[in-house]
Amino acid sequence: MTELPDPKSLSKSRAQDELVRLATILTKANIAYYSKDSPELSDADYDALKRRNIFIEELFPDLKRADSPTDQIGATPSEGFLKVTHAVEMLSLSNIFDDLGVNEFDLRIRKYLNLEANSPLEYISEPKIDGLSLSLRYENGHLVQAATRGDGKLGENVTANALTIKDIPKFLKNVPTVFEVRGEVYMAHADFDKLNLRQSAAGHKPFANPRNAAAGSLRQLNPAITAARPLNFFAYAWGALSKPLSKTQMGAIRKIESFGFKVNPLSKICNGPIEMIKNYHLIEQKRADLGYDIDGVVYKVNEISLQLRLGFRSTTPRWATAHKFPAELAWTRLEEIDIQVGRTGALSPVARLSPVTVGGVVLSNATLHNEDYIAGFDSKGVDIRAGKDIRVGDWVQVYRAGDVIPKVADVDLSKRPANTVHFVMPEVCPECGSAAIREAGDAVRRCLGGLICPAQAVEKLKHFVSRAAFDIDGLGAKQVEQFYADKWIREPADIFTLRRRFSVGLKQLKYRNGWGEKSATSLFDAIDDRRKIPINRMIFALGIRNVGEAAANLLAVHYKSWRVFSAAMREASRDDPIWCDLISIDGVGEVMAQSLVTTFQQDAEWESIQRLTAELEVELLVKSPITNSILADKTVVFTGTLSKMSRAEAKNRAESFGAKVAGSVSVKTDLLVAGPGAGSKVKKAADLGVKILSEDDWLQLIGDL
Repeated sequence: MTELPDPKSLSKSRAQDELVRLATILTKANIAYYSKDSPELSDADYDALKRRNIFIEELFPDLKRADSPTDQIGATPSEGFLKVTHAVEMLSLSNIFDDLGVNEFDLRIRKYLNLEANSPLEYISEPKIDGLSLSLRYENGHLVQAATRGDGKLGENVTANALTIKDIPKFLKNVPTVFEVRGEVYMAHADFDKLNLRQSAAGHKPFANPRNAAAGSLRQLNPAITAARPLNFFAYAWGALSKPLSKTQMGAIRKIESFGFKVNPLSKICNGPIEMIKNYHLIEQKRADLGYDIDGVVYKVNEISLQLRLGFRSTTPRWATAHKFPAELAWTRLEEIDIQVGRTGALSPVARLSPVTVGGVVLSNATLHNEDYIAGFDSKGVDIRAGKDIRVGDWVQVYRAGDVIPKVADVDLSKRPANTVHFVMPEVCPECGSAAIREAGDAVRRCLGGLICPAQAVEKLKHFVSRAAFDIDGLGAKQVEQFYADKWIREPADIFTLRRRFSVGLKQLKYRNGWGEKSATSLFDAIDDRRKIPINRMIFALGIRNVGEAAANLLAVHYKSWRVFSAAMREASRDDPIWCDLISIDGVGEVMAQSLVTTFQQDAEWESIQRLTAELEVELLVKSPITNSILADKTVVFTGTLSKMSRAEAKNRAESFGAKVAGSVSVKTDLLVAGPGAGSKVKKAADLGVKILSEDDWLQLIGDL
């Protein structure tokens, strides 16, 4: 089977569009999996998509999106449950997919800790349960709260449901005053089969797989339904603690087991990659006989003091990873090829398939990437799928592992209907009729309609009112579509004039179907409540290409006020001081900078933004400062080779003291830490009068000597 071209062969432009496409698919998959308990992708699909995304980001680090899927955990909690703020975030795990990945994981750990290759280093190896993550909080031995992972920071309060699960103790003895145990809720195969028999007998739709059944059962609004479902719980970690459990991961797990929790009997200490790989394959061989679903093996550094040193990336711990099992593939009929128009105008072909179950997930569509992919070749004209094109009516193989999932990996030409024709990408937008062109070096066609394109306009408006943006109570995607169709809103500013236009007169909102005086007044009040908005939310809400929530926060911290930010974006031009200041922000590259400047310097866009800001008061970003540190709000640059800690650890330590870490020296730099091999940055720092420290001076400053 011929795979997609290696990401190393992608041009910068194609890589950027690939990251846009991956972000769209993965975000949608997160919502389906975590919020709706109805995944559109199997775990293997999701892992493969995320793996390709990470690899492309490593090849093109300046193209990493601020809303990159690698920085996301789970999905926003459901509106049906009360929200719970996790005292300690529930992070996800990075993934590896082969034995080589195990060795690379070990090497990364040793490099970060400055450990020799032959230094002893213990890991704990345990099965990765395919269920729903749950955090249980005990206070003085009593279970007071159970919460799902949610988005890692906010979860759903499912305490009443958790109390019905037999594996979860209601009271514990001899435990810390505050004790949060974490684990996985799952359903055994035998119980799953019995549940589906009852579902069918009652005329209800059976569950697709045990994971869906477990997640759907735990997240019932009626605890009585949960109580009637056969759920189990394995404990494997902890959150907030009033006192430590042990000095090692395995010691802590044994302690948790002594409290009365069920822990997985296959957990084992391994001394290095050889033993880790051996145990992985041993667990893989036992997989079919376990009686419950697992989708891989988790490795964790055993010594907790080393875990603390290793710390975390934005969404994953450095000291742990998941070694996933291989996935599957299947054949089905391609019924139709639809074209979807995204917020940025990209025309994306989507395969509509005869539903097929693959890896426990019912698959009914797959991404077809772009017209080159459909035609059977890549951007350089090299064949993929042996040059076979994809046509409506084809019998296609859906590949359930690899670089991009789900995808059409092969076509059975022997089953191709005689009357099929080559697929031709439309040259006009199917939504607005504007020209859809493909510029040189671009992998996709884009609609030129801009704000006149309903697909782009509606998607931009949906983004504007999304949770991380203006988050207007009562104005969601459904209402946006309704108001847009009736020509009540065409751009964001129109939202804030709704009360003036439709609270009196013949076309009052309260007279519309589905509305009343109370709901209309509530909406108008909710809109007015958002007339004051922090600058970071304002920037994110504009929906500028390549500018996500994290980037909006970076920009807000740097520019502080909307007036300063918007003026800079209007005036910046490539390589002038304003442009250089923009790209000096750690996390802002040239691609993002160009998107920002282009948006603000287009007259139509700028006029739309001005109409919006005329209705608003854009506030400064409120940030809790670190005031008790000599490095608070200082800008630090590292250069040369550091021998006593890795560059990554040094950066994290600086940020923990409230410093900002930049990649280049400028007049805003307060401190340069220079190791052996430092080059031009030292000279520039000296010329600017920036204080220069050696690595030992730096360690002494932060108290690490």
